[in-house]
Amino acid sequence: MNYEIIVVGGGHAGIEASLAAARMGKQTLLITILAEQIGAASCNPAIGGLAKGHLVKEIDALGGQMGLTTDAVGIQFRVLNESKGPAVRGSRAQIDMDRYRVYMRNLLLNTPNLEISQEIATEILSENGEVTGVKTHLNNVYNAKKVIITTGTFLNGLIHVGFNKLEAGRVGELSAKDLSGSLRELGLNLGRLKTGTCPRIDAKTINFEILEKQDGDAKPVAFSFRTKNFSPMQLPCYIAYTNETTHEIIRSNFDKAPLFTGQIEGIGPRYCPSIEDKINRFGDRDRHHLFIEPQTLEATEYYINGFSTSLPYEVQVQMLRSVKGFENAKIVRHGYAIEYDYVEPTQLRHSLETKKVKGLYLAGQINGTTGYEEAGAQGLMAGINAALSLDNKEPLILRRDEAYIGVLIDDLVTKGTKEPYRMFTSRAEYRLLLREENAILRLGGYGHELGLLDDETFNEIEAIRQNLKDGLAYLNNTQITPSKQNLELLASLDEEPISQNVSLQKIVARKSFTAEKLRKLDQKFANLDDASVDQILTECKYQHYINEQKNQIEKMKDMMDVKIPENFDFRGVSGLSNEVVEKLEKFAPPTLFAASEISGITPAAIDILHIYIKMNEKRLG
Repeated sequence: MNYEIIVVGGGHAGIEASLAAARMGKQTLLITILAEQIGAASCNPAIGGLAKGHLVKEIDALGGQMGLTTDAVGIQFRVLNESKGPAVRGSRAQIDMDRYRVYMRNLLLNTPNLEISQEIATEILSENGEVTGVKTHLNNVYNAKKVIITTGTFLNGLIHVGFNKLEAGRVGELSAKDLSGSLRELGLNLGRLKTGTCPRIDAKTINFEILEKQDGDAKPVAFSFRTKNFSPMQLPCYIAYTNETTHEIIRSNFDKAPLFTGQIEGIGPRYCPSIEDKINRFGDRDRHHLFIEPQTLEATEYYINGFSTSLPYEVQVQMLRSVKGFENAKIVRHGYAIEYDYVEPTQLRHSLETKKVKGLYLAGQINGTTGYEEAGAQGLMAGINAALSLDNKEPLILRRDEAYIGVLIDDLVTKGTKEPYRMFTSRAEYRLLLREENAILRLGGYGHELGLLDDETFNEIEAIRQNLKDGLAYLNNTQITPSKQNLELLASLDEEPISQNVSLQKIVARKSFTAEKLRKLDQKFANLDDASVDQILTECKYQHYINEQKNQIEKMKDMMDVKIPENFDFRGVSGLSNEVVEKLEKFAPPTLFAASEISGITPAAIDILHIYIKMNEKRLG
């Protein structure tokens, strides 16, 4: 019954946490309510999307699992925003939700150093402010120095369908009720959030002929850098629309909507509202998109994305059948809303360890986020940092300029959230540096150093890095003249002529310049792999802006790296206002940069802290 790390919860966060810990050589136990539901897609059968795709790519670059499994069981792959710049594109895949969970469960069961126990965690055990283990509903006590809680929507979960309420973490699965009380007893502040899911429809009752068909990309791109020979079988999705009849049915049943009757107390996701919330807030809209997504390769059930609801079952049937193509639709699984407890994330360090209890880590929806990808990213970081802590090593804290994961965690622990937090590209101030395709270059070194990426994979990444460095140097340092030979070359590439000497970089930076043209431009690029060519092309096109962002980061580097000692006496620093001191004491930022991200902390206060810390280091050193 003795382990090094215990993970509670077998969702997307729990999977990444337990795999990372076990793969880093730690004896790990995963406690989950139902073993067959490990990795279940509670909501939509898809992975990735705008900004979320970035998170999956970063999980993969660090040696996580989500991208690899998605590639193995995906049934449609698309790049969203493909016509826009590379910083805001997002990879998305429909998954076979049944095969996804079976794949993940079998993977975990076959992972060395990892055990699984089907139980309900009821109490987090601790002594003298330090975690010691977990107690379950079977009165089993499991001892560990590190515990990671990844409970998703199961923490005191309550499902709503009309006036009906059901204590559950997901339909058909028990709620983890006692654990909330245990967290409170440890001194943690909890809040209440709400999310929801959409009805699932029997495929044979849908008239697909009158729906808009949406195919996957002709040349699908894998999520994982480690996936080879990628050629998935792809199924189409479809698009349908609500109409004024649908809206009127919903409006006439507002009095039965738990969201409006006061039955639901938790705050729902602003950016993914229920259909009744959409009709209430956007009453001027004539229609709303519905995305009809297959749930498995057999396509026997379809998920109606955009139709999340907690209205009574009979109302769900009425409003669904008012949509063209769904006149005879039969609901297999009804939509519902679910409320659950979460821990206010400002009580966490950037390592995702709680400030109140040493060795206790939280990851996923328990920290106020929504989405599989946000959960997986946190779970991976919690697993990594728990393992590093056991080895008395510094935690891995990704900066905001290094990764979307860094933005996600920094936002949570310094700003907190009162509504389900979702990742957007707009949240990342350095998003031009944090592109999907360069995640391996940004984070692959960490994955390899941690032992989560093998030597062969790392060597491939380093080869791309060297190709990029050499290619950029060559293009920047090679000038071409408007000679007859060069003008003929440009004409053969269907490029505008030049009238003066320019670097090759200026040519490649043109909007019209493609990977195919780069290979023809110079023999040096003819046989380069696709990943290297894409990196060179992107860096050339955005070189000016990339350099500007890098210069900004260099200027901030000193401040980013200055650590604030633990238990630092902010009240002993003269010149700080009481308001600033109170916020610094509350959030306990680990670095000056983290302090600068706290709302209300002025640049003047950061300067004072900087001077004080440097003077103190000189005095002590």
